[in-house]
Amino acid sequence: MQKVIECVPNFSEGQRKEVIDTIAHAIAGVEGVALLDIDPGLSTNRTIYTFVGHPQGVIEAAMAAARSAYNLIDMARHSGEHPRIGAMDVVPFVPVQNATMADCIDIAREFADRLALELNVPVYLYGEAQEKDYRRELSQIRDGEYEALYSKIRKHEWAPDYGPSEFVPSWGATCVGARKFLIAYNINIIGTKEQAHRIALNVREQGRSKDEPGKLKCIRGLGWWFEEGNLAQISLNLTDFEITNIHIAYNQCIAEAEMLNVGVCGSQIVGLVPLKPLLMAAEYFMEKENLFILDEDQKIRLVIQRLGLNSIAPFNPKERIIEYIIREREGQDDSLVSMELKDLIKHIGARTLVPGGSCVTSLVATLGAALGTMCALLTYGMRKWESLEKEIRIIIPSLHAATKTLMNTLDTDTEALNAYLTVQKMAENNDEEKRFKKITENRCLQRCLDVSLDIARQINALWEPLQRLTPLFNISTKTDFLVGIKCLETAVYGACKRIEVFSSSLLDSNDDNDSEGKMIQTNYKDEANKLLETASKEAQTILALAEARN
Repeated sequence: MQKVIECVPNFSEGQRKEVIDTIAHAIAGVEGVALLDIDPGLSTNRTIYTFVGHPQGVIEAAMAAARSAYNLIDMARHSGEHPRIGAMDVVPFVPVQNATMADCIDIAREFADRLALELNVPVYLYGEAQEKDYRRELSQIRDGEYEALYSKIRKHEWAPDYGPSEFVPSWGATCVGARKFLIAYNINIIGTKEQAHRIALNVREQGRSKDEPGKLKCIRGLGWWFEEGNLAQISLNLTDFEITNIHIAYNQCIAEAEMLNVGVCGSQIVGLVPLKPLLMAAEYFMEKENLFILDEDQKIRLVIQRLGLNSIAPFNPKERIIEYIIREREGQDDSLVSMELKDLIKHIGARTLVPGGSCVTSLVATLGAALGTMCALLTYGMRKWESLEKEIRIIIPSLHAATKTLMNTLDTDTEALNAYLTVQKMAENNDEEKRFKKITENRCLQRCLDVSLDIARQINALWEPLQRLTPLFNISTKTDFLVGIKCLETAVYGACKRIEVFSSSLLDSNDDNDSEGKMIQTNYKDEANKLLETASKEAQTILALAEARN
């Protein structure tokens, strides 16, 4: 998979539409880059752009944006609520897919070097890209803001990392860094700017001073007046949502506001957000309120309502959650899971080896888990079986989760088999080619075997919750339950038969005296036999219990 990097440059212009659009067009015009979001703010006089792409692409797009801003933004005339030091104020690079923080550090330094050389402007590194502790934080570099830069930049300890140690009035300076995903999060209060700032000082990690630290880790914050909303905001940056997530910050700000007799009226996520912190918040509210929610979209709805994310502007998940945006932009894929049922059946029935029995095994497994989930859900939430609700709540999540993971094996299983068939067609004109083909073939065979084992293991993990469900399920779903059990038993049979065939192929591709290959084959076969024996025994037990119910 190609590396995907996110870049979120902040420009000191949020009021002139023509300038905002020109910078956006510069970014969008770079090949291999997708501009996901543009978020201008009138009061802050600042616009945040979010785009993703491969490493070189994001560097080129950031350079294109910088060139546009250089001739359009004059910092000598700029004013706004947000702290700032330059026209292109801050440029963070964030790892998104198949990329590491080390990749982003290299990208940040390459971009900083190019920006300083081409535009002859001062550039500071921050975050993970900065090695000096006293200037790792943005707040340290921006202390005193643009107005203090004239004298600050001439001090030896504040010489820029790249570019001239000179004050450039129209540009100021740029901070370039590498960091984890940062969530810009504002909590609205019916109060004054000063009250919002008092709360921000209480909650942010830095606090008021070294002697008065704040209450939350990995939080930067300040208070300001939000003119468009006619209210004050506690403006927070969550630098590591794994440590302090949005719901924690929101709850703490409510507690602080109550002590000041100030009302909190919802919150606002600025720009884009990953899916994970929203799901983390959903789990918190579900546990706190003893709610039972399975579907992802319903969990997101819960968070939007509980945090008041629609308070300033509508929070549309498809336009604000990064994973959803990327999924939407990629459009319909050609995976088996995304196919219409009639097309999948045609595909299976075609004169090709793939998709075949392995795909059907995954499909039957998925249908079996789905039927078990259905029977449990048709028992849950009904007054007639209210006494069973506590136990049903425990059973449903494992069946629901297995349905989703087994569904994904339609493609992983088929991809593994396709890879193996492709390798079989490789040339073997000399000893080196023969050796390489054999190694690759064995890896592909083991991948096929591992996928089949995974399917059988996942199914066998369901027998325990299914056995607990057997005396409880809505009796009107008895036939559906029985069919589901037989589907799961059949899927284990299919997976184990495939293991039997492919483990033999694994041995055939090795030398007769290959003891390691024989041991691997034996291990696969032994586990498959145990899995099949367990599935048969458990299925028969559950079927007998279910049949006995009237």
